Amino acid sequence: MIDRREFLTTAIATGSLFYASRSWSKQASLAGLGLAEVSDRIRRGVISPVELTLACIERIEKRNPALNAFITITAEQALASARGHERELARGRYRGPMHGIPIGLKDNIDTGGIRTTAAAAALVDRVPDADAEVVRRLKAAGAVILGKLNMDECALGVSTTTGIFGATQNPWREGYSTGGSSGGPAAAVAAGLCYGALGTDTGGSIRQPAAWCGVVGLKPSYGLVSTRGVIPLSSSLDHVGPIARSATDVAILLQAVAGHDSEEPTSVVMPSVDYLSEMKMSVSGLRLGKPARGYFEQLDPEVDAAIHAALELLAGFTAGITTVELPAPPALNVMVVEAAAYFGPLIRKSPQGFSPAIRSLVKFGTKISAAVYARDLRRLEQLRRDISDTFASVDLLVTPTTPDLPMTIAAAKQPVRAAGPPLTARNTMPFDLYGLPTISVPCGFSRSGLPIGLQISGPPGGEGRVLALAAAWEQKRNFIFPDVFPA
Repeated sequence: MIDRREFLTTAIATGSLFYASRSWSKQASLAGLGLAEVSDRIRRGVISPVELTLACIERIEKRNPALNAFITITAEQALASARGHERELARGRYRGPMHGIPIGLKDNIDTGGIRTTAAAAALVDRVPDADAEVVRRLKAAGAVILGKLNMDECALGVSTTTGIFGATQNPWREGYSTGGSSGGPAAAVAAGLCYGALGTDTGGSIRQPAAWCGVVGLKPSYGLVSTRGVIPLSSSLDHVGPIARSATDVAILLQAVAGHDSEEPTSVVMPSVDYLSEMKMSVSGLRLGKPARGYFEQLDPEVDAAIHAALELLAGFTAGITTVELPAPPALNVMVVEAAAYFGPLIRKSPQGFSPAIRSLVKFGTKISAAVYARDLRRLEQLRRDISDTFASVDLLVTPTTPDLPMTIAAAKQPVRAAGPPLTARNTMPFDLYGLPTISVPCGFSRSGLPIGLQISGPPGGEGRVLALAAAWEQKRNFIFPDVFPA
């Protein structure tokens, strides 16, 4: 980590002050571009990795104190990486669309030599020896790592208010939650602090903050992206996936990290896919399914209006929408048992280093018998088989991402007494259990300017199909996207 004075000293010493002295308007204009756009400019030599990285660092310095999206900023390492990628370009080496692209990482994804804390007090000084597999792949693809992003403690939450580093502000409206637990990644992308980010999703932690921050977030098929080197919440449910500003940007990030990892037991062998090519498929013949139960109940009236307008539009450029029955996920204890297995020893060593909520979860998990856990694992496996039958009659499923609008940070901090998952995770959590590829895309805004999300889900390994409909939706959606990049 370096502060502003150290950053400027480094810039002068390395001859990069030329870039740092560019006007803020130039930085803001770069922040308004998507990953694919800046990638194309780097490829054509219109901008350099160093210029782009400095633009992000300057913007982080300007906006992050209020947003609290980044909790560790690795400016010096990022600049060194950017200079290396710039030298590669000068020699004619181009690694692909991620070459020289500045991104951020949720702070439960290990980074060798850089602290990775899961926003827990007990882990605040934890510095891994090695990168997570997804970080290794991103670096190999040419990504520039800007730093680590805020989250709910131990990835258990829906508001990014529970971690040791404090709440992340929603870029669209001060005092409102980003959602969680990947609120830092979603806020950083929405505010133009980076061009993409990786989050994790065990019950909706990529898609719910993507919906509340007005960006695109993809939970891949279970096992498509390696979780090795990611602090676990539940190995049977954990997913790692990209957050960016468009379906194309998400596809570029996914391409860099997807693929079998022979050293990760939960990694699944799937056919290699060119996502940018596959997402160009025609969507006119796609049959869409609307779940018959649950997902469209208890909707905020403004969410209800936006989603039904979206469904009407989608029906017009696909093969139409029919109502389908989905297998109801049973109540499972898998997550709490697996969370207790990992965090239990850490809590015994440092009980005050975790919040009462985490300690309570772990205590509950330790009381569940091996027989119950084994039974619930079998139920989970059966559920993932049963959901595949749904796609005999439809190609994709469409639902609201969340039933509600973003809550205030003050409301998010109030104790929750209701049993079971919160309402805001109701539509996202089943797809972690199903293990299906699921994306959240912007679906309009409330009268007060808060984002609303549309969720699109496909069969196992159906990321290309999901991305294709998401991209078609972006081209045809009929709402104006406000500017979230104020100077």
